[in-house]
Amino acid sequence: MDTRLRAGTVVDAPARLATVDIVIPVYNEERALPGCVRTLTAFLDDSFPMPWRITIVDNGSTDATWQIAQALASGHSRVHARRLEIAGRGAALKAAWRDSPADIVAYMDVDLSTGLGALFPMVASLASGHSEIAIGTRLAHTARTRRSVKREVISRGYNTLLRVGFGARFSDAQCGFKAARADVIRPLMDRVEDDAWFFDTELLLLAEHNGLRVHEVPVDWVEDLDSRVRVVRTAVADLKGLARLTWSMSTGRATVDVAGPAELAPVHPDAVVAEPKVAKLVKFAAVGAFTSVLYALLYLPLREVLEPALCNLAALVLTGVVNTEANRRWTFGRRGGKRTGMHLRAAAVFLSNYAVTTAVVVGLAPAAGRLFEVAAVVATYGVLTLLRFIALDRWVFARTRS
Repeated sequence: MDTRLRAGTVVDAPARLATVDIVIPVYNEERALPGCVRTLTAFLDDSFPMPWRITIVDNGSTDATWQIAQALASGHSRVHARRLEIAGRGAALKAAWRDSPADIVAYMDVDLSTGLGALFPMVASLASGHSEIAIGTRLAHTARTRRSVKREVISRGYNTLLRVGFGARFSDAQCGFKAARADVIRPLMDRVEDDAWFFDTELLLLAEHNGLRVHEVPVDWVEDLDSRVRVVRTAVADLKGLARLTWSMSTGRATVDVAGPAELAPVHPDAVVAEPKVAKLVKFAAVGAFTSVLYALLYLPLREVLEPALCNLAALVLTGVVNTEANRRWTFGRRGGKRTGMHLRAAAVFLSNYAVTTAVVVGLAPAAGRLFEVAAVVATYGVLTLLRFIALDRWVFARTRS
């Protein structure tokens, strides 16, 4: 039997495999805990190829949960138990993940709603260095779920809100099946304020905000009706957390110095690849061309009902949002385009764009005609787009080189 992970320490082994610590947060789970640990240890002993341990974290239970956790730990060399007097899943994970000796920290719910077959695919993406965080998702096309209509609707609505409002790339923030590289996640957890159910969402949004990669694994999931989650109360708390996190991101407090992915480079020593700046210029030009056309299509109908200065403002606002988000996500990428810095500079560029383009349209004689007016302002918009690339490029490349 592999002895690399014991209850308290990682010991030397001939092969250097990444070690995994699976945390199970519990609160008054005397009924579910024994079956969970028996099932999980049997699965890991039989089919999990990496050194592992299980850490039960009791959040101040008032029933026999803590006594059961201690008995389970004494009965299995790779099961560890600790007790906190603080309630909340987030508090349990912060404490256990900070102190864990493992390379990879993970957690799953005590009800084992998520199929254990997804555990190795999830941690493998971290052990290989492909990703910094990995999560199970119940909303992927190949996932299979069995849950109530109420939870299905709330879950899909909530995750849609995250994608639309925060540009989240992950699809399922609240699935109780996640893992992360311990060295990367610890500095990020210092910035996570929530100690309850919003912990997952806050961690993932902060991770993407700081350029970390989140890998998703479709899971099989069966709802356990004996759950401690109060869906409506949790949803309200999540909305409050999102408001708080929006303020943190907008003020720069959500920026964390974390070890993100290395610069992308070819594996073959003789590979011929495009220069990064050239590739970014092509992407930026494509976005600029698209938004220039969009600007013209917006300006023409709006000009029928608005004065030039107001029409120009409306068209610039709409195209500016599209241009900034497209370049932040596609051209410069998340490491170079963190939401706060990118948006502050975009606001400054927008004001200068508006001043110049408004001067052009207002300065044209009315006899010049509507098409000439649009052509002139679109040409000015195109020149300003090029200048915007130079400004953003200098800032982004300075940040990514440092």
